[in-house]
Amino acid sequence: MTTKPANDRILLRGLRVLAFCGVLPEEQTRRQPFEINAEVVTDMTAAGLSDELVDTIDYGALTDGLAELVANGRFALLEFFVQRIAEVLLADERVIEVQVEVLKLRPPVAHDLSASGARVTRSR
Repeated sequence: MTTKPANDRILLRGLRVLAFCGVLPEEQTRRQPFEINAEVVTDMTAAGLSDELVDTIDYGALTDGLAELVANGRFALLEFFVQRIAEVLLADERVIEVQVEVLKLRPPVAHDLSASGARVTRSR
């Protein structure tokens, strides 16, 4: 069997949060709805063989970390918000790479726009 770099992914989809994010004064005084989606690249070989939580990254712990970031953070730009999320996910040394998307579900624009957002890919 040949060894190749891990391309396994833990998927986090549709994490709905209320956060302070925006440059308008009213966006810094009330929380707004956001959706967070992420892919966490890690090697899941051991967990695939053992069926033990200790051999993988607990997605519950990942989402707890994101919820804590949102609860304690204030962000002006989506770009800054999405970068902070990537940093939280990369804090676990088993994470090789992350792709993170943040969607502002009610953007303050004069058009029928269902969401605005930002997506980044970061690796160690």
